[in-house]
Amino acid sequence: MDVSAATIAAAATTETGLRLLGAGLAAGLGVVGPGVGMGVLFGSAIESIARQPELRGEIRLNMFIGIGIIEALALYALVVALILLFVVT
Repeated sequence: MDVSAATIAAAATTETGLRLLGAGLAAGLGVVGPGVGMGVLFGSAIESIARQPELRGEIRLNMFIGIGIIEALALYALVVALILLFVVT
């Protein structure tokens, strides 16, 4: 069975395209969840501060801790996308 150079090139191009598609989906969809979570977090924090202004410092501290966790999730999605681009062969 003879495999031509064109067949090998087409397979390599398809593989590269699928890796790029996977990386784009990992980065794009991986940011949707943290984005929604951050919106809910900010909305809840503002509502909580409006209801109990005397707890503003404690609510703000908890909000910043939540922001750090949410940002870590977005960075994990970026790492997965970079792994798909450069490590997976």
